[in-house]
Amino acid sequence: MATRTSLALSWALFALASIAHAQGVYRIIGPDGKVTFSDKPPAAGQPNSGTVVPAAGSGSSGGADLPFELRQVTTKYPVTLYTSAQCAPCDSGRTLLKSRGVPFNEKTISTVEDSDALQRLSGESTLPFATIGAQKLKGFSDTEWSQYLDAAGYPKNPMLPKTYRYPAATPLVAVQKASPPKQEPVAKPAEVAPPPAPSAPSPSNPAGITF
Repeated sequence: MATRTSLALSWALFALASIAHAQGVYRIIGPDGKVTFSDKPPAAGQPNSGTVVPAAGSGSSGGADLPFELRQVTTKYPVTLYTSAQCAPCDSGRTLLKSRGVPFNEKTISTVEDSDALQRLSGESTLPFATIGAQKLKGFSDTEWSQYLDAAGYPKNPMLPKTYRYPAATPLVAVQKASPPKQEPVAKPAEVAPPPAPSAPSPSNPAGITF
């Protein structure tokens, strides 16, 4: 009974929080080189090496081709899965989502920047980490994940069309590569005028002597 009550309260908070979708988390480098994360874009002139897009507000691609019922729930409670390489629980979480036909985006954690962003989003570095709307799921539990998917309204049996393709996994922090500096054209050296040709000696001064 306590577990059901806790789940109900968590889901109520989850539903309220899902109304306001997050716009993104920005990775900002300060003047002293310190890296911070904020839900507000950096000020003009402040370096920003990448943008982290959290689960909320990041619906899966191909939503227009989904059945109406599935499109409604994915729009309201989008699912994002955070994984890393060589992670058996991550594979289990991915398998569960695909077996139920749940559209989701997958974000990979492979760099220090990714780990810092994950800590910012989840408060921990545990993987897998998943979000259903604003609800955070830390670590994989078949029972817990299934309960939250059921509560969100995801069908228990796959409804995805045969033509649907899951989006490719992408890094959590998409680092923006700096544009190479524009090279100024090399100025050509000024041409040196040739020295004037010596004038021919006058008949009255055949040696061309000058004083």
